[in-house]
Amino acid sequence: MLLNFYKMNGAGNDFIVIDNRKLEISLTTEQIEGLCDRHRGIGADGLLAVEPAESGADYKFRYYNADGGEAEMCGNGARCFGRFTAHLSEQIKENVSFETIAGELSAEMVGDGVKVNMSDPFDLNMTTGVEVDSLPYPVYFINTGVPHAVVFVDDLANLDVQKYGAAIRYHEFFAPKGTNVNFAQVIGSQHIAIRTYERGVEGETLACGTGMAASAIVHHLLAQENSPIKVDVKGGDTLEIGFTPQADNQFVDVTLQGPADFVFEGQIEV
Repeated sequence: MLLNFYKMNGAGNDFIVIDNRKLEISLTTEQIEGLCDRHRGIGADGLLAVEPAESGADYKFRYYNADGGEAEMCGNGARCFGRFTAHLSEQIKENVSFETIAGELSAEMVGDGVKVNMSDPFDLNMTTGVEVDSLPYPVYFINTGVPHAVVFVDDLANLDVQKYGAAIRYHEFFAPKGTNVNFAQVIGSQHIAIRTYERGVEGETLACGTGMAASAIVHHLLAQENSPIKVDVKGGDTLEIGFTPQADNQFVDVTLQGPADFVFEGQIEV
């Protein structure tokens, strides 16, 4: 089968996008993993599929990690999905809504970027007690649509993200599904930098939207910094996380604003 696809990236987090509104495409876990392979396939951190909505939203958002497993959602992927679906109508839409496993989201086209309204975080845990060898920093946790551990460190540039990310990702505290892991460092007022080890990719990616939201919220709790929080990512971009704190450390109106770019389109045999 010849598969038509698009390649997009959000702050360096790259995705294969397929239009499956007619539900004629059915890919196996192995096929998705092969498409995401950077040596033998197209190469991507994950695959986005556009499907018809089952509720009142415009579209349904399906997201698959590079290992072929389906995940609840992806923040950078949601921005790319929003820009892609905004172009599916005869006239480019300024706002698009879509269903995800994590709930209904919306995307707004803002100049060259996209602003996504994300799902409300839950399962905040500022006292996990998780420890890994020779990493002398507390490990926090919050689910921003997908699970995220957050660790604030003193020297982000020289940290072994692969080593410590894998150790936390597979720690028994987060079993059986594991967690994504973000390492963050304070840059200045309302400004942090992060590096992310992504579950499913099993390595560091250039950016992670839900990880940015998780890190910004934990930073707010630790440093009492107000929204919005600027976040520098490995890919070189600076994005912006907005949120509204509520009582009992609850948060609503979480937004992620940053780039979402088309790279190329093509066909591949699967």
